[in-house]
Amino acid sequence: MNARDLRAALEDDRIHVLDGAMGTVLYDRGVFVNVCYDALALEEPDLVRTIHREYVEAGAEILETNTFGANPVKLSAYGLEDRTEEINRAAAKLALEAAGDRAFVVGAVGPLGVRLEPFGPTAVEEAERYFERQMRALLDAGVHGLILETFSDVAELETGVRTARRLTDLPILAHVTIGEGGSTAFGTSAADAARRLEEAGADVVGLNCSVGPAAMLDAMEEMAEAVDLPLAAQPNAGLPRTVGDRKMYLASPEYMARYSLRLHEVGVRFLGGCCGTTPEHTRLLADTVRGLQPRHESVGRSVSVGSGPEVEPDPLAERSGWGRALAEGWATPVELVPPPGWVPGDLVARARAAAATGAHAVGVVDRGHGRARMSALPASALLAREVGIEPLMHYTCRDRNMMGMLSDLLGAAGLGIRNVLLVSGDPPRQGPYPDSTSVYDIDSIGLTNVVAGLNRGIDPGGARIGGSAGFVTAVAVNPCAEELNREVRRFRYKVEAGADVAITQPLFDVDDLRRFRDATRDPEIPFVLGLWPFASLRNAEFLAFEVPGVHVPERVLRRMAAAQAQGRASARAEGIAIARETLEAFRGEIQGIHIGTPGGDVDAALEVLEGWT
Repeated sequence: MNARDLRAALEDDRIHVLDGAMGTVLYDRGVFVNVCYDALALEEPDLVRTIHREYVEAGAEILETNTFGANPVKLSAYGLEDRTEEINRAAAKLALEAAGDRAFVVGAVGPLGVRLEPFGPTAVEEAERYFERQMRALLDAGVHGLILETFSDVAELETGVRTARRLTDLPILAHVTIGEGGSTAFGTSAADAARRLEEAGADVVGLNCSVGPAAMLDAMEEMAEAVDLPLAAQPNAGLPRTVGDRKMYLASPEYMARYSLRLHEVGVRFLGGCCGTTPEHTRLLADTVRGLQPRHESVGRSVSVGSGPEVEPDPLAERSGWGRALAEGWATPVELVPPPGWVPGDLVARARAAAATGAHAVGVVDRGHGRARMSALPASALLAREVGIEPLMHYTCRDRNMMGMLSDLLGAAGLGIRNVLLVSGDPPRQGPYPDSTSVYDIDSIGLTNVVAGLNRGIDPGGARIGGSAGFVTAVAVNPCAEELNREVRRFRYKVEAGADVAITQPLFDVDDLRRFRDATRDPEIPFVLGLWPFASLRNAEFLAFEVPGVHVPERVLRRMAAAQAQGRASARAEGIAIARETLEAFRGEIQGIHIGTPGGDVDAALEVLEGWT
């Protein structure tokens, strides 16, 4: 077997059988999940070689190297990034030894494990370097081709395919992974993914992982209608179910083999398995497809119903009343915290009080104060309906995956919510849920890119959403951040991603804002001042000493201490006076204010606002 023979296999009319899972088989044979499976090429070579040989004996014609996570980024979690080339070469050698002259070997390359721009901090050029290190080692070891698999971000997969094509003319197989709805986590349809991968230079396109064969069948039909390339499918053995304390894949080899016939009928020529499949699955698959002739027919490329040109977002002043106030030079949201229960009466009353003072919007906090509360999306919709004031919906990336965030934002647009403040979200540090964990699929920079796309009428997968979502996109900035260079860099990324307005952390010294704007070369988007009327000396000291990046001048702390000595009411009044003086000092530097409500004291915020609208 050699690379030329594999190229010929791509062009013949036969069905070819790929192997099945490596990771789940290793797990079933006693390898714990906290072990670096890729490094087993060095630490347990006999075990890895044995599994490869079992797949060959079962009838696999194409083996994948045990290198799915053997890129420098993922290996760095085990302190093994400096051994990237060594691990990949060793893994390729084991697979080639097991294959002999009975099977081809393709070098397996998985996602890097980091988000690429524009949805994350990793530049495309940096990602290319990571891919290149792994791919060069596999190619130098003599693999017959490369397989890039289990990618949910088609843009990352395109980067990988283009890198591979630059390095070699060997066959490249490119697989995306989809959900039950038939699209990737970024909303890209199977058909659009296939077209993009063909353009990037893939020789075979297909799907693997995530779903079982039934859901994969529908998506493969879409791919077959979109491209003329050979198609590949490697479904899981169904979806995992919890049995005892283990995740088990329960689709039998017989069931998988039956579905291979259906996949073949829609044009799939490269069939194999992913998570939960074993050499026994491969054996029955090989027996089932032996002698079958493919039915792949050339069909014209169709245009996806969801694809189409972008639209130009409306000017800021036409998207919302708050946007109009910003464009005219002065906007005044008041921050509200949703209730800890489901009854919205107090929230509605506070919003009505804010509206009565002439506030342009109410900022609705997302998940504040360390405990579960009504989420900002329904709370915002309630206020828009019951009060008629525009909400500025705070929206955090924490604990939401990409698809969930996209669904929320589309729902917000459908409900008429037009103002959003996008923040990454802090890890939970308090509250009655000490065992809760944090999840970050993308951060605020990535989400700003997503919303910018929605404003152009497309989702992250490039599908039309029915026109511009019309969001006014606000982002948070911290001019007093301890790592100021990092904050400046992230702010520039947010502006480049499409931010319309910046809202600062609470500031008390105008020089802090001026230094930050000088460092950012004063990008031309409105700045809104985060204003915080202290409720007490304790409140002032908390911001000064326990909230990273907030600078409370010593003179302010002395004033609050003197007022606190006169009693609680005097401290509150002094906090309001300081806020009003701060507002006066910043007036020529900003285009609006966003007033916080310490302890839920909306009246204090409204007292600051009196006379300014």
